[in-house]
Amino acid sequence: MGKINQSRWDIEEAGFWEFSGRSVARRNLWISIPCLLCAFAVWLYWSIITTQMLELGFPFAKADLFTLTAIAGLTGATLRIPSSFLIRISGGRNVISLSTALLILPALGTGLALRNPDTSLLTFQILAALSGIGGGNFASSMSNISFFFPKRIQGASLGLNAGLGNLGVSLMQVLIPFVMTFGLFGALGGAGRAVAGSPEKLSFIQNAGFVWVPILVALAVVAFFGMNNITTEWVSPRLGSTSGAMLKTLSLLLIGFLCAAGGLYLLLEVGTSKWLVLPLVIAATVFTMRLIPGDLQQDLRRQFAIFENKHTWVMTIIYTMTFGSFIGFSAAFPLSIKVIFGFVHDATGADLGANPNAPNPFTYAWLGPLVGSLLRPVGGWISDMKIGGAKVTQIITVVMILSTLGVAHLLVQAYHSPMPEQFFMPFLILFLVLFAATGIGNGSTFRSMGVMFNKEQAGPVLGWTSAIAAYGAFIIPKVLGEQVQAGTPERALWGFAVFYAVCLVLNWWYYARRGAEIDC
Repeated sequence: MGKINQSRWDIEEAGFWEFSGRSVARRNLWISIPCLLCAFAVWLYWSIITTQMLELGFPFAKADLFTLTAIAGLTGATLRIPSSFLIRISGGRNVISLSTALLILPALGTGLALRNPDTSLLTFQILAALSGIGGGNFASSMSNISFFFPKRIQGASLGLNAGLGNLGVSLMQVLIPFVMTFGLFGALGGAGRAVAGSPEKLSFIQNAGFVWVPILVALAVVAFFGMNNITTEWVSPRLGSTSGAMLKTLSLLLIGFLCAAGGLYLLLEVGTSKWLVLPLVIAATVFTMRLIPGDLQQDLRRQFAIFENKHTWVMTIIYTMTFGSFIGFSAAFPLSIKVIFGFVHDATGADLGANPNAPNPFTYAWLGPLVGSLLRPVGGWISDMKIGGAKVTQIITVVMILSTLGVAHLLVQAYHSPMPEQFFMPFLILFLVLFAATGIGNGSTFRSMGVMFNKEQAGPVLGWTSAIAAYGAFIIPKVLGEQVQAGTPERALWGFAVFYAVCLVLNWWYYARRGAEIDC
């Protein structure tokens, strides 16, 4: 399909949209969605893999397994920073096809590593970092789709891309447990391993990585030949050759990787506080990108104008509440079920051993991400109506605060009970309410950003806010893991509820109250 180099790519003009723009936009959207779906799957498959690693007796502590999920979260969030600005520099087709192809590296590597029971923790940490490529893809995908659709349907189109793309989390949480039960790839896939306590039961855990490889190969080809680069003044004005564009993409992604690696070193080796490391990683990534010379710097400087708008920062905080919570809880949910309800504790929180009546995490973990993903487009559609995105966000923020406090209360009861399973169903229901609220809120904030920023800035803002929000995939598993280790998992939820309350005030003041600065 190649380039769309019309000087008149005017999707806001009804006639152009009806006769030219809509068909192109829809094709790019429907190719973008499965690419993003697999990106989410590879990014977050550690939530399932680590749970099965615990079952198979891999020689790693529970905190180490939470850390693998957190590493993928930190790297994926950091890669979103350069990915936010890639579309103008390298073109939508070029970026999406290349970033989809790059996911083959962690998928194949993870399968090979899981075949060998003696694989080191460091190897898994490196593979978790590489899977962060999938997390970075969200920023470029959302930025790209925003250029194809008019403002009046930004909520619905972005909600579809993000919501159906996020279904990769639920699909992964259903598909991986299934393919781990048999030798999907025969001799090429390797032998199964006996599950601890059930020697007659075999797990082909390596299929958790291998299953994505042929799918990713096919999608990368379809994206390259089926998607478009828009080459107008306000999208990708100096695109150049395909090879040159892809080299620019790899260069910027390498900056993200190096900055994430530095942050992980400070966290894991030096022991620096995560609350200090995260702003350092973000600042280092942006600063290093500013040092790039030539035309690439000129393109970046023009997009960096978004940082001069205070609403970029306000919406970054609010979007972190919705998407950061969705992605963080998606990453931590399966292992949290296993750790909280799979073991019995006494009144002081001391571990008394496995719970014979524990719920199976694989049976329930996919429900939360599924609910949140499916309701993303709904949040966008509702917000596209007269009610507006800000008012929808205000309502769901209240729901998030109340459901989070309810989950915290149930965690206290379960963690100090000889029969934690009796608290599981109310815990699950409240968590599903929380996931539903994050999904609707994702759609409503997309709509708000699509309306309040102009056509040149909307894409980079969507990418930037999603980059910062994606650190939720690091923060939530990390904080939960630390508090589980301390025997006080409920404190993590209390902290999240306080943050939601801050977002409630910000959204009301700037957007939802009568006489607010922006009606969106």
